[in-house]
Parts: sequence; C-alpha cells; structure tokens
Amino acid sequence: MPVPVLRIGNASGFYGDRFDALREMLTGGPLDVLTGDYLAELTMLILGRDRLKDPATGYARTFLAQLEEGLGLAADRGVRLVTNAGGLNPAALAERIGELADRVGVPVRVAHVTGDDLLADGQDQWPRGVLTANAYLGGAGIAECLRAGADVVVTGRVTDAALVTGPAAAHFGWTAEDLDPLAGAVVAGHVLECGAQATGGNYAFFGEHDVRRPGFPLAELHADGSAVITKHPGTGGAVTVSTVTAQLLYETAGARYPGPDVTARLDTVRLAPDGPDRVRISGVRGEAPPAALKVGLTRLGGHRSEVVFVLTGLDVEAKARLVRAQLDGVLAAARPAEVRWSLARTDRADAPVQEEAGALLRLVVRARDPEVGRVVNAACVELALASYPGFHVAAPPGKPAPYGVFEAASVDADAVRHVAVLPDGTRVPVLPAPVRTADAPAPVPAPVLPEPLPAGLPTRRAPLGLVAGARSGDKGGSANVGVWVRDDDAWRWLAHDLTVERFRHLLPETARFTVTRHVLPALRALNFVVDGILGEGAASQARFDPQAKALGEWLRARHVEIPEVLL
Repeated sequence: MPVPVLRIGNASGFYGDRFDALREMLTGGPLDVLTGDYLAELTMLILGRDRLKDPATGYARTFLAQLEEGLGLAADRGVRLVTNAGGLNPAALAERIGELADRVGVPVRVAHVTGDDLLADGQDQWPRGVLTANAYLGGAGIAECLRAGADVVVTGRVTDAALVTGPAAAHFGWTAEDLDPLAGAVVAGHVLECGAQATGGNYAFFGEHDVRRPGFPLAELHADGSAVITKHPGTGGAVTVSTVTAQLLYETAGARYPGPDVTARLDTVRLAPDGPDRVRISGVRGEAPPAALKVGLTRLGGHRSEVVFVLTGLDVEAKARLVRAQLDGVLAAARPAEVRWSLARTDRADAPVQEEAGALLRLVVRARDPEVGRVVNAACVELALASYPGFHVAAPPGKPAPYGVFEAASVDADAVRHVAVLPDGTRVPVLPAPVRTADAPAPVPAPVLPEPLPAGLPTRRAPLGLVAGARSGDKGGSANVGVWVRDDDAWRWLAHDLTVERFRHLLPETARFTVTRHVLPALRALNFVVDGILGEGAASQARFDPQAKALGEWLRARHVEIPEVLL
C-alpha cells in the first residue's frame, strides 16, 4: 500500500533560480520527491541557440552543477529527483548525470523522457526558420520511469504541472481515468512550479511577511488529489491562502486549465488555512484533456537595437521632438522593419536630485540585417555634440542583439511519440489519455456574482492596491492579470466594479487589445487576459516590461473610488 501522503518539493522555478535551493530543500526536512522547473518560453530559445553552437548541449547546465553535491544528498535521504532540465536534449543530460554519479561514487538509476522535440522527430509541418518545436507532454512518461525504479528522471518540454502529476500517479496508482485526483495534482503542481512565488516571493502585500529570502514550497499530496501547500520549518517567507491564490492566478485564464493529463477546473478549487504556513487545497474537479497538445515554437526574429536618451530639466517634449526630427532621415534611409519611440516622463519639477529631473526617450529599432541597427546607433552617437542641451544617453549603444519570437501551435496527441527511457535503457511508448475532448467543450456556466455593496456608501479615491492584490505574467504574446481580494465585502465590491471597461480605463495601453475577464468566485478573484499586448512573445521584447511581470502592480497603483468601509 502506498504511503498516504506524498511530499513533493520544488527547488527551481526557472533557469537561473537560486543555486543552493536544491541543497536547502534536501536538507531542510523530509521529502519523497524533489522537482525542478527550468523551462520557460524564453528558455527554449536560449537552449535552441546553445544547441546551434554545440549539438551536444541544449539542456540546463546549472542542474548538473547542482548535482555535484545534491546527488549524494538525495541518495542519502531517499529523495527522487524529477526535472525538466533536459530541455532540448534530455538524453544527453541523463548521460551526463550517469557520468557524474560514477565520478562521485553515488549509484543512482537515471531515466529520461523523450518525444516532445518535434524537429528531432522529423516533423516538418512547422513554419520556415523555426529553431525549436516542442510539444507539451504530460506526466505519464515520468510515472513510467518512476515505476521502473528511477532515482532521477529527466524530461524535455513537459507541462510544469507534469513534474507533480507524474510522481503522484506513480505513487498512488492513478490511471488516466482518475480525472479528479489528477486535476488536484495539476493545481498543486501549478502552485509549486514557480518556486518562491508560492511562499511570498513577488507577493503584492510583501510588507506583511519577511520575504528577504523566502523558502521554497512543497506539497503534501493525498490519494484523492487534495494537498497541503507548506514549506520547510525555519525557512523564510510565508504560505497563506493569499500567497497561494496569487500563484494560482499566475499565467492562467478562465475556469478551465487544460493540459495533456487532465483539464483542471480552477473554479472548483477550495483553499483553507491548515495551520501556520499551511494551506489546504481541496475540491478540485477534472475533465478530460484536449485531443491536441500545445506546441511551443521559437525562431530568431531578427536584430534589435535600443538607445535611451536622457532628457533633463525644461522643455522635455521639445527636446524629444528635436531628437526624432534629427533621426528621421537616417531611419527613412535605413528602412528597419520596425521603429518604436516611447517617452517616459520620469522627471519631476524642481528636482533636488539630477536623476529625478530626467525623462527617458527610448528608441527601439528592429531589422533582419544587423547592419541597420549599427547605422542607426552610429547616427545616435553622432548627435552627442549637436542636439538638445544636456545631451547624454543612459548607456552607450550596444551592438544589435538577436531577438526571438515565440508562437503557440498544436498537434494531435496521437502524432507525438512520447517515450519513457527506463534506467536499463528500455524504451516504453507512452500512449495519450484514452478519453479526450475532440471538440471545444461546452462553455462553463457564467458564475453567480455576489450581491453588490449597498448603493450610496461614502468612497475615497485611493490606489486599488490598498484592498486588492494582483499578479501578472506572459503566455506567448498575451498577458494575464489576476486580481484578488481577501474578504467577502471586498469581493462584493471588486466583482461589480472592476469590469473590462474599468480595466481598460485604468490601463490605457490595453485599450487597443482584446481583453477578456474571467470570474473565479471561490478564490474571490478576477483574471483578465490581454491578447497580443506582448507582441511576438517575451523574447521579442515588445514592451518595456516584456513579460508583463509588473502589469498587475501598475493596475494596483491606479486610483479608483473605493468604499471607505473597505479601507
């Protein structure tokens, strides 16, 4: 019989996360499985460029360095390691781990999962110039490896939550038909996947806890799919209903959260305190997964050049017009694919500090040929003694840098050769879920909004963030902004006041994009999805905040009329 509770921790939320987190999680308390999420849309592009230089690479090299010490610690404590650090080359990373194990004298059984790399698989239906094409696999291949006795499982592109659904399915004996337990594991996996974001990192009300060095989260999973989110004793940060809510809203959309294992219904999630630094997740319902798998495509989009002019003191608008007029001819002759000017009025009148007297005029040029950027950069430098008074730039113009483009596509799950490569080298084909939704499912019924607060209550104009938290992020070219409140009265106000129209008014940069509002009453939350605001994805750096990480904080800083009873 399986142990009634499976303790799964996380030691990485991205490629570049805290290096010593793996050691902290292995030594800080009991665990059964330790996961590490190293992949993001931008990371796949980085690994793709690595692989162009050296076909033997394409994996997250920091994970291998972490194992110099971590492999022995995990073996001593009986903790299995599951990670997507394999990136574009899980077989190579698995081989390197085997070599490391021999060198440090730690006998471990290493398995890996393959089949996500559709270019390596010979599929050629993708657009010309694609650098990487990877299907998002589920946790079934991970489960197969663990059932075969693997101590370390390395994958390529799987869904972030698959790092939890795979171990949970292996431990509890779930099958593809166990939709509700799988959905609960998906929700727990989504909370864990970004590491310290679940324990107070990047948290809207950060002044309430000591978040100077938040610990990493772990989930105590049960056979019915319910879980308790917590962290090791004595680590920093906090686990509260609010910190978990914030992470649940991150990079999601509506009530359905589709994936290759199951479609989790976020509108069924129930959160409740379960003691200090403990939050229970229960009630999660699951539906059949979609018939198609998401595919992430990356390609090199061209070269990007940026020059930031500092405009100090008086006549900022006139100085900006002068610079633009001086460069009009050069830009017309160079014919870049895109020219973008933006003026950030960071200056203040009668400033006691020079930097506070400066505004920033940003010029971004994109072109296929890097020579275009070099010509424009040179022209900007030539203005140094021949333009507005006080001319200087924030930094000398660098050479044009390549930028990437991310696109989301789909592929029928039956067309993907998902394979678990067991510790003894046996290759086991992993079949898609037998029950899938072939067509778009029926819309989720519109949730019932709470009764609004009584009319006529006195209000005060104040920042939205005094009563509401927010977290925002990127999904391809779109961004989401999740907004939540912490009591029922605030929810009665927010649900009726923060409409799409009000959202567009508060964030004028969203006005030209499609904005969809999703209501999640059980979380006292609204989730706004802004389609297209990030252009061709985070790697294209279409905005000042290319991953929309601070879009939610901008919204919280906007002033609205708030009922005084909430303040």
